[in-house]
Amino acid sequence: MNPRLPSPLQEVEDERFARHGIRLLLKRDDLIHPRLVGNKWRKLAPNLRAAAGRPLLTFGGAYSNHLRATAAAGHLLGLPTIGVVRGQELADRPLNPSLARCTADGMRLHFIDRSTYRHKSDPATLAAVLRAADAQDAYLVPEGGSNALAVRGCRDLGAELRGRADVVALACGTGGTLAGLAAGLAPDQRALGIPVLKGGFLYEEIRQLQNRTFGGPRGNWSLDDRFHFGGYARTSAELDAFADDFETRHSLPVERLYVAKLLYGLVALAAQDAFPPGTTVAAVITGRPFPEHTA
Repeated sequence: MNPRLPSPLQEVEDERFARHGIRLLLKRDDLIHPRLVGNKWRKLAPNLRAAAGRPLLTFGGAYSNHLRATAAAGHLLGLPTIGVVRGQELADRPLNPSLARCTADGMRLHFIDRSTYRHKSDPATLAAVLRAADAQDAYLVPEGGSNALAVRGCRDLGAELRGRADVVALACGTGGTLAGLAAGLAPDQRALGIPVLKGGFLYEEIRQLQNRTFGGPRGNWSLDDRFHFGGYARTSAELDAFADDFETRHSLPVERLYVAKLLYGLVALAAQDAFPPGTTVAAVITGRPFPEHTA
């Protein structure tokens, strides 16, 4: 598994930014690895090393990019993987393409009801889930892959962008990538997170991740939660049209659940004069559309 690091940084010409004096760069983390795309490589690689050959167990919803990436990593390394999937009702239904990709890569799926899933961090509930999944000895990776090891791995993303942009923006799910990115940037740079889930909980999650990883806050970062389009896995005709247009303009495959919301948010912020003229903005492309592979 040879990653392409540092990932490419490319400038794109887009009049929606240029007319406001803003320079737009794309940090192409989607090109790091053909199967472990974007921030998934940065978050999973240190956890794979820590697993030291043990089976990996992790958590996610029916369309989780993280589940697919973990399954792909296990397939590439010959490690058993177990995916605990939110929604017991899905167990008797045909697998959607995302979960089918997981099983094709050898992941064993274990479905649990949504109430149990919400309490999976409770020690007694977690122990019961592990017993039911016959996975008491597995190495646990949290939902979204965001733990201290992942945050340290994502600090390299910030280091790669030191001195290259004034603002580094990315879409956020569980917050681990932003927590690490902000820690790796230079003091005069700031990180901007666009949450793809609604609820306003992410600020505290990122703060806690930085506390657990670094012992306190790191970097200059903020969140703008106006562009989630209703929550995770929610899109709209407007967002799809925007993504199609961006693809046409820049020959960039735009992933809808994260990347489209990021780019839409940046165009909206530019139109609102949220960035002073002369600002260089780097957008981190953390993934690409699924299905990613035909084989």
